[in-house]
Amino acid sequence: MDNFACLYIIRGEPYRAGTIVNLNEDDTYIGRLSNQLTPDIAFTNPFISRQHIVIRKENDKAVLYDKGSRHGTELNGERVKPHRPYPLHNFDIIKLANGMSVLHFSYMFADQTLELEPLSVTRQMEIPGMPLTIYWEKRECVVEGQRIAMSEKEYLLIRLLHENANRLVPLEDIKSTVWPERLAGEEGIPDVTLDELNALIYRVRKKYGKDTFLISAVRGSGYVLESEIVSS
Repeated sequence: MDNFACLYIIRGEPYRAGTIVNLNEDDTYIGRLSNQLTPDIAFTNPFISRQHIVIRKENDKAVLYDKGSRHGTELNGERVKPHRPYPLHNFDIIKLANGMSVLHFSYMFADQTLELEPLSVTRQMEIPGMPLTIYWEKRECVVEGQRIAMSEKEYLLIRLLHENANRLVPLEDIKSTVWPERLAGEEGIPDVTLDELNALIYRVRKKYGKDTFLISAVRGSGYVLESEIVSS
């Protein structure tokens, strides 16, 4: 059967971050490896249920079902209800067992080089995140009691990623939002180089702490912010 969609494993032992799995069956089972059962995508984390979720091909669309997992499934930050259909869309983020395993869904195929670049998402799961509060009107963050003022570009980037937390934000949207003053190129998008964008991401990590804003990059496509941030 032809591939019709892909999963990119952002986090989940024993897979290496960035592993690509083409979905080429009517049913793709995802769960924990055991002596009795080997799912199509088999994780080793004990918090993952043996049959955690299944992704089914229904009318040429991918539909996710939680199989009654003990520790639950999130789709774009929202907890799904067991045994109910959830149609998937490009750039959806699937989390199993409170983020013990994280998957990125796409209708693009692996040969279209949607290569995942694992960054700070590989943090220790027992540390959910540093104490962080964002005050948008003041344009400042409080990280572990320390107040840090945001620059204009930092504010625009963090605000955009936070508003789309746990979803992929395309490069085009980032360029248009963060560099609105820049002249548009041939495709009508502000003429911003990837080096400029990568430098801004680097400055954010260095200034606020690499584990404060958990940003991962899908190379050639955009960025994802994994977030449970408090904002005011």
